[in-house]
Amino acid sequence: MAEDAAKEIVQTDSSGMVALAAGLMIGLAALATGYSQGKIGSSFAATLAERPELKGDMLIYLALPETILILSIVAVFIIPR
Repeated sequence: MAEDAAKEIVQTDSSGMVALAAGLMIGLAALATGYSQGKIGSSFAATLAERPELKGDMLIYLALPETILILSIVAVFIIPR
């Protein structure tokens, strides 16, 4: 009897697990984006000091990791509820 009740609870209420998965997805993507932008930003400063003509290219490289976070936010909305 307790087994049946546990199965029913798990089958009917999985919104908590979906919320946990969504939070982990965005949180880990934000951590990865922040870490990579930090590394790129420090090399951006060093490169800009030596070769200022590469400013446009380096700005593109700095904005690239942001797409990871944007795509994870889009994926959260795609997760079925």
